Amino acid sequence: MKTINVKVEKPYKVLVGPGLLAQSGNLIKESDNRIQKLMIVSDSNVAPMYMSKLRGSLEASGFEVFEYVFEAGEQSKTLNTIGEILGALAEAAFTRTDAVVALGGGVATDMAGFAASIFLRGIKVFQIPTSLLAQVDASVGGKTGVDLPQGKNLVGAFWQPALVLADTALLSSLNDQVFTEGMAEVIKYAFILDKALYAKLMTRVTKDSPELEDVVARCIELKAEVVSQDEHDNGLRQLLNFGHTIGHVIEAHSNFTVSHGFAVAKGMERISRNSPVHDELVQMLKLYELPFDDPISADQIMAGIMNDKKKRGSNITAVVVNEIGKGELKPMPIEDFRNYL
Repeated sequence: MKTINVKVEKPYKVLVGPGLLAQSGNLIKESDNRIQKLMIVSDSNVAPMYMSKLRGSLEASGFEVFEYVFEAGEQSKTLNTIGEILGALAEAAFTRTDAVVALGGGVATDMAGFAASIFLRGIKVFQIPTSLLAQVDASVGGKTGVDLPQGKNLVGAFWQPALVLADTALLSSLNDQVFTEGMAEVIKYAFILDKALYAKLMTRVTKDSPELEDVVARCIELKAEVVSQDEHDNGLRQLLNFGHTIGHVIEAHSNFTVSHGFAVAKGMERISRNSPVHDELVQMLKLYELPFDDPISADQIMAGIMNDKKKRGSNITAVVVNEIGKGELKPMPIEDFRNYL
């Protein structure tokens, strides 16, 4: 097991390794022995696989456990669902010393964290990410939120978890598409921050590869380093948005039939078409069987980014890569962004 420290205003640890789900009760108890009640927030795909095991571990450690399970998919990531989670917490008479446990992928981690951030003006959230994407990205860093009809993640809060348990043994049970989606975020880290990781990924990493745990841990280390320097996403942390500005528009334009990971892969390729590393990026996307072309037009992308939360006034910051391992931030007027499309 590896321990990664995230050095933000309220520091916390990310534990990475196999078998952490079964140890979750003891680990949460060690983190805060005042907690009496825990609300597990999960989705209809993940809950049948892991809810019973998690609940058993938590109850064995003396917690009173409640569950909220939503219909799997980005379509559930709404204020209506948040209202239902808040209602469940209130119905169960949660107090400020109780907590939420997120069990699932990026949608579950985002929504559980957001609900925790606003219930009683903030209670703790523990993240147990079950997908590759959630382990390397969504569960770490404290970005929480939901979508609006006008765009993705437009409502949310920065709310750091109390502890993250990234059980890498869970990744072997992912279906191939969900694992592949997560590899888009892994590739992102390599291109913006770590040439050595890029070299490691050139030998295809699969969900059964022995080096997968190291790859997951390295991505979390990279994110922790960035978040520790820029917790609230006003500078360096924007590097982590490589491929996301366009990717979010592709997601929304498809009515979320294009998954987040696939949309990010397409977004990275689109923003890199005039970059010296474009061929290497396409080669790696092909290696991991990620899509990299999308019929969305430049006009549709430009219309979509008008509601992007990364916009500052009439400017937006593009994330570009001209050398592998060295992402760059390029603030520019929105109209100039068209040149990258």
